[in-house]
Amino acid sequence: MKRHDPNPASHAPSSGNAGMLAARVDLLSQMLTLIRLEGELVFAAELTQPWALRFEPGSAYFFVVLEGELTVLAADGPPVRAVAGDLVMLLRGAGHILSDGGNSPAAAVSRLMGEQFTTERLSMRHGGDGARTKLIAGAFHFENESMPWVVSSLPAVIHIPKAGGQTATWAEGLAHFMMVEAQEVHPGSSIMISRLIDVLVIRILRTWVQMEKAGDSGWLGALADPRISRALKAIHDEPFRRWSVIELAHVAGMSRSSFAERFSALVKEAPLSYQSRWRLTLALDLLRQADSRVSDVARQVGYDSDAAFSRAFKAQFGIAPVHARRATPPERQSSLIQSDG
Repeated sequence: MKRHDPNPASHAPSSGNAGMLAARVDLLSQMLTLIRLEGELVFAAELTQPWALRFEPGSAYFFVVLEGELTVLAADGPPVRAVAGDLVMLLRGAGHILSDGGNSPAAAVSRLMGEQFTTERLSMRHGGDGARTKLIAGAFHFENESMPWVVSSLPAVIHIPKAGGQTATWAEGLAHFMMVEAQEVHPGSSIMISRLIDVLVIRILRTWVQMEKAGDSGWLGALADPRISRALKAIHDEPFRRWSVIELAHVAGMSRSSFAERFSALVKEAPLSYQSRWRLTLALDLLRQADSRVSDVARQVGYDSDAAFSRAFKAQFGIAPVHARRATPPERQSSLIQSDG
C-alpha cells in the first residue's frame, strides 16, 4: 500500500470559480486515494411498464440508463428522474426503489436475481407489456471503515445527465464492457467487474464535483466558499499540524467566532473535529501497511500517547488500532450473486 503524502500537490488559488473548482478536484483526489472499493456484481435489466424494483439496504449501487427512463426514490432523498444516457449512483446503501414513475408494487430485486440469474448470465426481465427501459446496474461496497463519514455528506442520489455533455464517450465505453461481462460470464469476470466498478465510481464522483450543484454538500461543497476553502486547503496540506481555530480563522481571513460558525454550518462539523477525523482516516490507511506500528502512527498523526490515539481511533472506527489491519468488513447482502465461469 502506498504511503500517504502529507504534502500533496498545491491547490490552485481558492478565490474565483476556477480556483474553487481546482480546490474541489484536489480535495476529492486526496479522498479518493483512500477509497477501497469491492465490486459485487454487474447485471443487465430489461424493464417494461408497469414496473418497480425494491433494493434493500446494504450495498451501494450505480445505474447506466441505456434506453427509456426511470425514477429513483432513495430512502433519504427526493425522487430523481433519469433518461437514456444518464448515470445514477447511490453511495450510502440505505435502500431505494427504481420504477417507471408510476405506483406499481415494487418487486424485490433479490427475488428476481434468485429466479433469473445463472452462472452464465446475469440479467433480468420484469414488468408488463408497455414502454421499455434497459439499464446496466452494479453493486459495490467500501472495503474499509474510513468512507462512511466521507460519503455521508454527499447527496443520497448522484445524477449525471447526458444532456449536459458530462457522460460522453467514457460512459458508453464502460457500459459496453459491463454489458459483455453481465450478459456472458467468463473466467475472471469477478475481478473484471470489480475493476470496472472502481473506475466508474471514481469517474462519476470526479464528474459530479465539476458540476455546479456540487456546491452545497458538506466538506466538498464547502469549497465553494472562498474563505472556508482556504481553511480546508490548509488542513489537508498539513493534516498533522497542531492547528488552532484562531490560526485557521486567520488563514480564512475571518474572526474566530465567524469562522467557527461558518465552517460548522457548511462542513457540518467543527474545524478541529474535522481535522481530527481526517487525521484518523489517514492513520487507518497507515496502519494497514505491513510495516506499521501503532506507536509510530500515533506520533506521525500528532498524538502524544498511544492511549489517547487508541481512544480517539476506537471512537471513530469502533475498533482498536492494533486490530485495524485484520478488521473484516460488515456482512453484505446475502442475496447478491457473484460468479466466475
